[in-house]
Amino acid sequence: MGVIIYGFVQLGKWLDTTYGASGSKLYLILCTLFGVSVSLFLVVKQTNRLNK
Repeated sequence: MGVIIYGFVQLGKWLDTTYGASGSKLYLILCTLFGVSVSLFLVVKQTNRLNK
């Protein structure tokens, strides 16, 4: 879970430095939220698989 979130945070930082406006953290915020969403989805999916 942490590795996925960390990867998306680093991706957001890279996108901000490459394509973002000066001082903008839009890509960082969007990638972080997407990373958290993906991580939670995977945890819920694995938890449901354990309960079967």
